[in-house]
Amino acid sequence: MTAGATVTDRCTQYALDVVAGVIVAGEYVKLACQRHLDDLEKAKAAPYRFYFDVEKSEEIINFAEELTIAEGDEQENVTAYPFQCFILGSLNGWRTKEKGHRRFRTSYVQLGRQNGKSFINGILACYYGNFDGYKYGKIFCTATKQDQANIVFDEIVKFINSDEDLSEWFKVHEHNHTIDCLCTHSEIKALSGDTKSLDGHRAYLGIVDEYHAHKTNQMYKLLEGGIKKLKSALISVITTAGFDLKSPCYKLYEYCCNLLKGVFENDSQFVYIAQLDTADDLYKKENWIKANPILEYDEDALENLVPIANTARDMGGEDLRDFLVKQLNMWMQWSNALYIKDIKEWKRCAALRTLKDFRGSKCYVGVDLSSGGDLTSIAIVIPYMVDGVKKYFVHTHSFIPASRVDEHIKTDKVPYDVWISKGLVTVTETLGGIKTDYKYIIKYLEDLIKQNDLKPQLVCYDPHNASAFLSDLEALGFDSVAITQTAKELNDATVDFRLEIKAGNVVIEGTEVGKGKVVPFDELLTWSIANAKTISNSYGEIKIDKALDEDRIDPIDAIIDAWKAAMKEEYKPDTNEVVNEWLEMYEKYMGKGGEKE
Repeated sequence: MTAGATVTDRCTQYALDVVAGVIVAGEYVKLACQRHLDDLEKAKAAPYRFYFDVEKSEEIINFAEELTIAEGDEQENVTAYPFQCFILGSLNGWRTKEKGHRRFRTSYVQLGRQNGKSFINGILACYYGNFDGYKYGKIFCTATKQDQANIVFDEIVKFINSDEDLSEWFKVHEHNHTIDCLCTHSEIKALSGDTKSLDGHRAYLGIVDEYHAHKTNQMYKLLEGGIKKLKSALISVITTAGFDLKSPCYKLYEYCCNLLKGVFENDSQFVYIAQLDTADDLYKKENWIKANPILEYDEDALENLVPIANTARDMGGEDLRDFLVKQLNMWMQWSNALYIKDIKEWKRCAALRTLKDFRGSKCYVGVDLSSGGDLTSIAIVIPYMVDGVKKYFVHTHSFIPASRVDEHIKTDKVPYDVWISKGLVTVTETLGGIKTDYKYIIKYLEDLIKQNDLKPQLVCYDPHNASAFLSDLEALGFDSVAITQTAKELNDATVDFRLEIKAGNVVIEGTEVGKGKVVPFDELLTWSIANAKTISNSYGEIKIDKALDEDRIDPIDAIIDAWKAAMKEEYKPDTNEVVNEWLEMYEKYMGKGGEKE
């Protein structure tokens, strides 16, 4: 199919115009449109499970344009912009060949501020509530707070109240944020963070508004868990970018980016991500359309954004970050003090290597001890050479008392239970399971060294709470040194570790996902990297710290303790090793009859 083909539906026309460059769009919108066009070609073959129903696609767009916008000086009929036609038309038009159920069961749409996010979800709720034939359905508008959940709900109410014909099909109950759909006996309800309200309900349409603000994925998962048996159910996430790179929304965003790039395959996930491309000039107004597709049709709004951009650029700091995140739809951590500002730099360290690949190597051990029932971590840092360049392989492992696991899952809002099952964390059962028994650490370290024939040069430990640990460590016979946890003592290692990450000289164990995509295996380690901030003393020397007690950084603390010694490792010939190698070679030579008479 080409841009010159005759096209009757608005969804496909948008895809053609984007791919042909007629409409301004970023990389991910282009990929979404190309995916649509490629799938149209696939649909012509019998084995492909889906087809595109032009009538169903146009039906929801036509429905949208029958609605009335009441807000403003005068009422006006809705005009669906081409990008809105693509989103709505895709969600309703793609169907299963076997029974005609909707193909897409989850949808992720990311747009800049004021691009009609709640407007699109409001259309979906009205249409699915009364006009697509499904009876006794549950439609939930969810958000972290009731006020936010009410935004989509209020959008629906405005559609209903501004149209006499439409109001005959709905009954609004403002007091409990509920709308009865009189034709189908379905119900639309706005819910906030009271996730228990979703238990036992199967959402025909689950709307997750501004997902970037959700601290956990619990509400999303509750909606997801309820749609298993519903053949045409949909979870619709429409959001702007956010400031928290540890949020479930950012994780979903990354997954969807990779899906569009072909790393993963998921025919039931719809994706539309409007954002600038990496090389784009942030202050060129024509580029802003990529994150705000509505601006292509509103020159005044585009011009109004110019002074906002200039002010944000001039003021910098929080004003600039807010502009980049909310207007240009770019994910960005809020704090200037982030240790690793671009988490992608860390993720690029992942390789298909494990400790087994470094059998017999010299290593340095770092230990970060907890004061009681918190996380305790150890790190193994192995320096090695590749073509004259010094590299470092890093391995970490953590320990947590048995009785504190559930507590930390709730307070830290991370899946310790999953990490335990993956072998990233060891649960200590002794000492009542209340505090970490350091004997577990000693045993783990001892086994690791024996299994991989490692040669520890030095054990570097935080002297705080270390007295009990030292008595156990002495039995192993390794040299050890206390690393005082001050910026003066840790500055060089803290700076060097970050520089080596940027240089690509740090290697961590990775796991392969999708088509050749390698990601870090140790999710706990990556989480702690994302938590790490920097603080400095009066001399400008830095060390890492955390913003909240729940933001654990223990694995990174352990790495930097070991790094202080590992970074000084110099490769000088070891006389014993050289002699041994010569003897081995000589014995092989003699064994092949090399001795002369």
